[in-house]
Amino acid sequence: MTDDQPPPRLLLVEDDPDTAAYVRDGLAQDGIAVTCAANGTEGLSLVFSREWDIIVLDRMLPGMDGMAVLVRLREAGIRTPVLFLTTMDGVASRVDGLRGGADDYLVKPFAVRELAARVAVLLRRAGPARHVTTLRMAGITLDLLTREVTRYGDRLHLQPQEVKILEYFMRNPGTVLSRQMLLLYAWNVDFPVRTNIVETHISRLRDKLGHDGRQLIQTVRGVGYILRDVDLDHSRGG
Repeated sequence: MTDDQPPPRLLLVEDDPDTAAYVRDGLAQDGIAVTCAANGTEGLSLVFSREWDIIVLDRMLPGMDGMAVLVRLREAGIRTPVLFLTTMDGVASRVDGLRGGADDYLVKPFAVRELAARVAVLLRRAGPARHVTTLRMAGITLDLLTREVTRYGDRLHLQPQEVKILEYFMRNPGTVLSRQMLLLYAWNVDFPVRTNIVETHISRLRDKLGHDGRQLIQTVRGVGYILRDVDLDHSRGG
């Protein structure tokens, strides 16, 4: 890590305060900024509210357990590396975690230096992705640091939730995102609700993107919405 490079941002979801302090203090020696959440619900909220370079997730948490958190964030299209901390050292539990989308696991009790080494490997494997600060597609530029959005150089005045929706689409181009996925990502609502808030924000976002906003964000009837670069599709003969 160079002097002008920000420290890696690690989210630790761990209900045991002693373990949390052990990890936080140990990783601080490697210049890693650790933010702690004490339960699955708080952890999931932080996952959707900020950008993280890596997530360390305790498997056994009160309320929403680690596996449920992992499934939620993967369903939302978040690909941040996840390392499981677990007291369950059986083969089946390790396989379940890896099949659920975890990138690595570590069995408790563990040495913090081993955890630091595994975190370093996952950060290195993630590579340049953690340095991405700008998303670009179809003439749209989204600055992830300032949250400013332009299209063909013209500033778009979007509301914060509209920026989050656009970011979600730009991170998952060509992927159908359901209404529930958008509710979870933009509003952290993970249960069915009767509201037209998604439809209202999608409509406003299309209008602000310009005359082809409806072509960019297309409705997939009965399923959700998809972001397409229409010009790119045409150039490919799509």
